[in-house]
Amino acid sequence: MHRHCEQHYFATHDGQQLFYRRWPAVEPRRGCVVMFHRGHEHSGRMAHLVDELDLAAFDFYAWDARGHGLSPGARGDSPSLGTSVRDVQTFVEHIERQWGIPREDMAVLAQSVGAVLISTWAHDYAPRVRCLVLASPAFKVKLYVPFARAGLALMRRWRGNFFVNSYVKAKFLTHDAERQASYDSDPLIARAISVNILLALYEAGERVVADAQAITLPTQLLISGADWVVHKKPQRDFFARLGARDKEVHELPGFYHDTLGERDRAVALEKVRGFVLRQFERAGERVDLRDAHRAGATWEEAQALAAPLAALSPRGMYWSFYRFGLKLGGLVSAGVRLGHQTGFDSGSTLDYVYRDTATGSGPLGRMVDRQYLDAVGWRGIRQRKLHVEELLRHALERLQGEGRALHLVDVAAGHGRYVLDGVARSGHQPDSIVLRDFSDINVRDGAALISSRGLDGIARFEKGDAFDAGQLAALSPRPTLGIVSGLYELFADNDMVARSLAGLAAAVEEGGYLIYTGQPWHPQLEMIARALTSHRGGEAWVMRRRTQAEMDQLVEEAGFEKLDQRIDEWGIFTVSLARRRPA
Repeated sequence: MHRHCEQHYFATHDGQQLFYRRWPAVEPRRGCVVMFHRGHEHSGRMAHLVDELDLAAFDFYAWDARGHGLSPGARGDSPSLGTSVRDVQTFVEHIERQWGIPREDMAVLAQSVGAVLISTWAHDYAPRVRCLVLASPAFKVKLYVPFARAGLALMRRWRGNFFVNSYVKAKFLTHDAERQASYDSDPLIARAISVNILLALYEAGERVVADAQAITLPTQLLISGADWVVHKKPQRDFFARLGARDKEVHELPGFYHDTLGERDRAVALEKVRGFVLRQFERAGERVDLRDAHRAGATWEEAQALAAPLAALSPRGMYWSFYRFGLKLGGLVSAGVRLGHQTGFDSGSTLDYVYRDTATGSGPLGRMVDRQYLDAVGWRGIRQRKLHVEELLRHALERLQGEGRALHLVDVAAGHGRYVLDGVARSGHQPDSIVLRDFSDINVRDGAALISSRGLDGIARFEKGDAFDAGQLAALSPRPTLGIVSGLYELFADNDMVARSLAGLAAAVEEGGYLIYTGQPWHPQLEMIARALTSHRGGEAWVMRRRTQAEMDQLVEEAGFEKLDQRIDEWGIFTVSLARRRPA
């Protein structure tokens, strides 16, 4: 008997209405399976799985991604890959809210491009779903033409975004003749993909494979043994690095790329069915990451970055020349000079980066300064500022809607520019703003900024230690919104972070809000460690990354419930909003 199919839409963050299908459970519901299709395809191409998986006690959901199937957008395109990943988060939130299924009772099943989206989402958002099943993830597409990726990137610089058609014929996707015929005749299949999305897919795949240890959800990986479309080595590397305690991989000999639509797919589907049922038969256990500062992948990474290099080794000489180049840059670039003087992680440097105005000695100095300000890390910092401002506005709206006072505190504000800008753009007038920082320079310059904005009546800047739980607990007035931005990323020790969060939890009223930031990834970690200096006495700026799951666990342990999150297109900086739970 075929399961009844419903058709629905959900709203994205930017007002688009994306199409999805729903197949309700035919037995008392235990949970749901959320499915994500291959590139070029749509949810209807996965409809056969609802009956074939024979999970009668589970709802099934499947979307049409932007630019696919019955969803809007140019065929094969999206505003960005990050937008599509955020759409995944919005879809899951919609299912939870609309159909009453907690995230912990969702199994996620994705194939090919869909599996890259889901892997990126799992890495960047650390969702609390029950498990992942990834079939033939397209971490690295086979382009066959030599230097095709570099050529496409070069053409994009010249032409802007453009579209390329898939070279893949149905007979190279599956041995199933019926599936081949339906692929060739399906009017909803879009054979084009934008070069923006194709290149972003490569970049996301490389990032997720390199940092798969950050994904700790129970995961099953299916690899097609005769895949003409994507490379298998990145899939195997991904599995080897995967941080999940409960993980399994199955390589299916002779299978083409459409793993879940192959002629002999019953073999694969039996493995999927068994894995999903096993996950729902046991309590959803999490990998505890609160001691990740003592052992594990990010600890080992930070130890390696802190280890000195032999001066005459190739790498040692490379970074020595790099540091010398930075010293020369500091002679003409105001930003580089400020970094050397106060630390490249200082509040003064961040305030300069926020202003984003190239300054230096003559045209050369301004050119060097512009290159400095356009580094991907600083672009991410500026996007983080925008995300803090966005979630600040949302928090103020929530508080006002609840009829509560608007008492803000930022415990390590730097100069406080992002808080004051965010308040100004929110349209809400807080009852009080308390900005704090440990640096005398930041207190001085932040107080001057408050005065220049005419906010002396409601705002003050004071010196304070963001890691002193007693100081934080005694904050007055008692905050209804706490902010900690760009601080915890600078300190490897989770005990320090837990102490700070405990102080904030004691300070923030029950039902109040917390905005916190994270840095789960950075493409320039070695450059930062080998070439840049910290505000702490000019020592090397060595960072230990915290995965999003690790950061969220520390916040949860302190007594907050995560509500929302933002992340930049490069996957570097996250900004999250949480609510203080009752004690």
